[in-house]
Amino acid sequence: MVSGPVSGGTLEDFIRERRRGKDILLMTHIVLGYPSFEASVAMVDAMVASGVDLIELQIPFSEPIADGPVILHANQKALAAGSRVARCFEVARELCARHAIPMLFMSYTNIAYRYGFDAFARDAAAAGLRGAILPDLPYEEGAELLAAMDAHALDPVFIYSPNTSDARMRAIAKRARGFVYCVARKGVTGADTDFGSLDGYLARCHAATPLPLALGFGVSDAADVAGLVGKVDIAVVGSQTIRVIDEQGVDAVGAFVGGLR
Repeated sequence: MVSGPVSGGTLEDFIRERRRGKDILLMTHIVLGYPSFEASVAMVDAMVASGVDLIELQIPFSEPIADGPVILHANQKALAAGSRVARCFEVARELCARHAIPMLFMSYTNIAYRYGFDAFARDAAAAGLRGAILPDLPYEEGAELLAAMDAHALDPVFIYSPNTSDARMRAIAKRARGFVYCVARKGVTGADTDFGSLDGYLARCHAATPLPLALGFGVSDAADVAGLVGKVDIAVVGSQTIRVIDEQGVDAVGAFVGGLR
């Protein structure tokens, strides 16, 4: 279904309201321009029609250090095909206008730096994005970008990992808004994850922040999503969607996402 932009209220408000009707929310991920911008739009349309709650729109970057080989390959192919930041903003604006769920940019700090921190936050917010995930942005060094995001009501989504200390989790929580993204293990995206061993880690995450929690890195099927019910608010599926595109084509994305719960 194609519908208008998401209504007012904060990203956190949206998540909490949406959670009243669902055991767990689903956030999916695309690389803008992979395999083409037309395909990116079609995939988001299919994801929304299949019931996803939030979507990460990744601006391709040449050195995506948090991403494993699957998403790295998609970044490289998108850049080789001509994906550029200005076009990503244009398509993001179109997608935000078409769909009544929050969209977030995901990329790396160099993209925002080269664009200009204030301009990046201003233009992302003007396009309708609700937040940005920049996994290589240390909260201690991001004052200029964070101030720009605050000025333009763009939520900074920060990351916890299993080796983040309790003290650092609490410090990060003071800067985070919208939700906190908990990575399921050390390393990069796309590898298998033992979801049965997360209880202690997630208890630490909940103790550190009152914000909703998302969990990603290795979530690939309905069993993984079901196993996270009652533990986090949002399950994040990224690399597996790219695998579906590579193996079955863009037209298979809707059925894959629809089968995740």
